[in-house]
Amino acid sequence: MHLNRREFLHALALAGAAGMLRPRGAQAMGWFADDPYAVPDFGNVSLLHFTDCHAQLNPVHFREPHINLGIGGMKGEPPHLVTDAFLTHYGVTDPRRTHAFTPVGFVDGARQYGRMGGFAHLKTLVERYRAERDGRTLLLDGGDTWQGSATALWSNAGDMVRASNELGVDVMTGHWEFTYGEERVREILDNELNADFVAHNIKDATWGDNVAYFDNYVVKERGGVRIAVVGQAFPYTPIANPAYKIPNWSFGIQEEHAQEVVDEIRDGDQADVVVILSHNGMDVDKKMASRLRGVDVILGGHTHDAMPAPMEIKNAGGGIGGVTLVVNSGSNGKFLTRLDFDVKNGKVRDYRFHMLPVFSDAIEADPGMQQLIDAERAKAEAAAGKQLAEELAVTEDLLYRRGNFTGTFDQLILDALRQTQDAPIALSPGFRWGVSVLPGDPITLEQAYTQTAITYPYVTVNEMTGERFKFVLEDVAANLFNPDPYYQQGGDMVRVGGVTYSIDPTAETGKRIADLAIDGEPIDPNKTYKVASWAPVDEVDPALPTAYEVFADWLRSQKQVRVGEPNVPRIKGIKANPGLDRDLLRG
Repeated sequence: MHLNRREFLHALALAGAAGMLRPRGAQAMGWFADDPYAVPDFGNVSLLHFTDCHAQLNPVHFREPHINLGIGGMKGEPPHLVTDAFLTHYGVTDPRRTHAFTPVGFVDGARQYGRMGGFAHLKTLVERYRAERDGRTLLLDGGDTWQGSATALWSNAGDMVRASNELGVDVMTGHWEFTYGEERVREILDNELNADFVAHNIKDATWGDNVAYFDNYVVKERGGVRIAVVGQAFPYTPIANPAYKIPNWSFGIQEEHAQEVVDEIRDGDQADVVVILSHNGMDVDKKMASRLRGVDVILGGHTHDAMPAPMEIKNAGGGIGGVTLVVNSGSNGKFLTRLDFDVKNGKVRDYRFHMLPVFSDAIEADPGMQQLIDAERAKAEAAAGKQLAEELAVTEDLLYRRGNFTGTFDQLILDALRQTQDAPIALSPGFRWGVSVLPGDPITLEQAYTQTAITYPYVTVNEMTGERFKFVLEDVAANLFNPDPYYQQGGDMVRVGGVTYSIDPTAETGKRIADLAIDGEPIDPNKTYKVASWAPVDEVDPALPTAYEVFADWLRSQKQVRVGEPNVPRIKGIKANPGLDRDLLRG
């Protein structure tokens, strides 16, 4: 059953669909029963934050992960809690919040509560809080905004820049934005984007100087409160993505420089509140928060973690009573964070936190934003000569990507690569973005692009020895499961088709991968195998086929697809969450 808007609002309100956390152990508070998006007035300034929307302008289904492994000191700590452990840790009992934050009962929840996010619905919510707070709000975008859809790709990010301007983003930082290349990024910053784009950790690759296009920070005044926003772009952009797209820029965590920037702000009495707008990933943010002095909050992104409460990280010089807040706001436009500060005498005295799931059935679409979205989509379709709504095939299974290991959408891509490229082995990147499709629904051209829409989409076929293939898996595992967050270089585990294997994330480097086999036969380290893959970070012939073309054509040829159980490795050395795929694949 799909609730109408009035029924949905009433049920959502009665359940208290998004709680609020008071610091230092105070009880969580519920929403007003007659208005689920009412937030009690508190303090004198509000930070509004979203991140990792990946160009999803309209509402979507997006399934949260059921495997998110934490290694070493990160084990059992947010964000490495999923399903029942997550629900218990945060005290979540309401089915709507369960659906928003976890994959538990996902298919039934999606059919009952509808899609989430959408810039037109987000715009309505943002404008409401701007009106209620009357000049006391600051809207911050954590990046990964310009990439992730067909229309963003076809418009060279133009549709997302115009939508961000319409939303009224004040400050942003980035990651996938840089995959459009230096020239396009400079063009956008010079001529198109209204927001400030900040990143203290982007330097000239030759001389190490700050790149003129990116300020270290910007100071904004809201309601008499001065807020400094320090930008922290994704540190490993030239490693996780093609370096040739940004040959003149270097990145990095640059913790020492971050402290210098914060000291400059604090020592110069330039701000009452210091925010780091980060695209590090949550584990990196937690470590940075424990080491930096003078930072009130790190508003983070990159790892797509939807956290219903901030973490209070103790440090030697925390901004709020010896702690720095670490916040992550999910992905795909599913959530809007509102962080209210009580600021007096140049310091944050207290806060209230609100993690607001954006249920599109519960929020009217802003007419102006929806008109812009519809116009951008029509323009992009006309330019590309394609129809986003074209139905390619019907899926019998729930399709999703997010998780440490292969999702069902990834499995389809791997199957397509192996069959179309006549290769026994296929590899697909461990990307976190990409919407979900419910069992029995058509897979549209638009949804195929949400899994593949990048500026380096080429499909390649290479010869690789068994030894080399194992090294590739070990290298990715070393980045993903490094016990030091500062050495985690982004993404989830590479997806593997045609090969079964086991992995021990807790093992030392070079010894995590074992039991490699094809059709039950062990892989010979000295034998050469044909391997199909896509998204090469090195420059290749642009005449090569693209992943979105290969995938779409393959889906058209299938008409109906059934994944079965995705090819997930056997996990050793750490408790995972086995069996959930089987339980939830068809709802």
